[in-house]
Amino acid sequence: MQSTSHLFKDNVARALVDPNLQQALVHVRTKFIDKRQDAINALPEFEALRDAARDLKNHVLSRLDQYLVQFEENVARHGGQVHWAQTPAEARQTILEICRRANARTVTKGKTMVGEEIGINDHLAANGIEPIETDLGEYIIQLRGETPSHVIAPAVHLTKAQVEETFRKVHTELDPARNLEEPETLLNEARHRLRGRFIVADVGITGANFLIADSGTTTIVTNEGNGDLTQTLPRIHIVLAGIEKIVPSIKDAGLLLRVLARSATGQEMSAYTTFSTGPRRPGDLDGPDEFHVVLLDNGRSKLLGTEFEEMLRCIRCGACLNHCPIYHAVGGHAYGWVYAGPIGAITTPALIGIENATPLPEASSLCGRCESVCPVRIPIPKMLRHWREEAFERRLTGTCARWALALWAALATRPALYRLATGVGARVLRLLAGRRGRFATLPFASAWTKHRDLPAPQGRTFMAQYRSRK
Repeated sequence: MQSTSHLFKDNVARALVDPNLQQALVHVRTKFIDKRQDAINALPEFEALRDAARDLKNHVLSRLDQYLVQFEENVARHGGQVHWAQTPAEARQTILEICRRANARTVTKGKTMVGEEIGINDHLAANGIEPIETDLGEYIIQLRGETPSHVIAPAVHLTKAQVEETFRKVHTELDPARNLEEPETLLNEARHRLRGRFIVADVGITGANFLIADSGTTTIVTNEGNGDLTQTLPRIHIVLAGIEKIVPSIKDAGLLLRVLARSATGQEMSAYTTFSTGPRRPGDLDGPDEFHVVLLDNGRSKLLGTEFEEMLRCIRCGACLNHCPIYHAVGGHAYGWVYAGPIGAITTPALIGIENATPLPEASSLCGRCESVCPVRIPIPKMLRHWREEAFERRLTGTCARWALALWAALATRPALYRLATGVGARVLRLLAGRRGRFATLPFASAWTKHRDLPAPQGRTFMAQYRSRK
């Protein structure tokens, strides 16, 4: 996937005036947040579970190599094979070779953000193999030639009317007068179209929510059952996952499952939680003949032991996106790459380089809502500040911003000068604002005054009030 993260401001400008997007984002601002809160209110020990989940992921990251080796050994013990991929190109080539050995012509896919990260769909299509997305949201955006805008709800940026328009445009063999007014009719039409594709697919590709080290088991959670059909009907099942998805045991996976669905969709558990261990065994009624796991690094191991290691705790629930006021305003595509929202603002610079994603860490008010809802307590605001510091030190930020920060630093490190400047500045602004008490335009503040008035300072400065009341 080609990144446009460096064009974030341009992406935002388009997003803010897109009426369909703004209508669709209303659902993110309401439904996700309320459902999560209801689910958490019903579980008194939720905060303790968050602490335990954080500690578990920290433990795993401190021994990541050991658990990965253990996982590989147990996958092999059950008849499967682990493939190590340092780069997206290696992961793509590994999957292509498996498909070619099977003479595959079609591949069904469950939802996998790592698949987006390596661009597997385009790679398979370029080599004569048709990838078919089976998650409803992924299926819709595949028909539209779009990428996911949310980690768990890939088509959340679309309205029902847009989905109906897409189905009528693509499903041309169906009655053009058919009723597609209700969401159920759209769902049934997609189900009907996909059912035959599941049966004839040569290879199935899924992601993995967790990789269980002591048994070589992979775990997926879905609400549609498409993941089960994708991994049991084809002759070959390929699991594609990042190396950070490892957990020691099924008990540990159970802990993370208790916080995952509640944080993501407000459910106690997703409708389907599926554990897969190796290929079909003698006597099994279904399952693949071959079981492959492709583990992607793509810069993840380089984060270990750094100030960014904690981002590897992420379990891809999407809670930080659902609660982020920036995401609420601009949606996921504005972030310009695979991962959107607060987690994307720290992950994208780590995976493609801060020089290619400089605006993303700035796309935050540092309000902290993301950290307050993260089920594994990732300190996202702290890492956003780290990325801002690195961008500044590498002179990747604009000249005006650098001068403004230098001026601020000069004042902030000289208390007497700071108090003088803020006191004089407040009085001058009050005089200039006059009786209106606000500015419709103001130099160096056009980004604010373009959309709203800027109130003039009122009363004494904070420091002056603090001294008088001390």
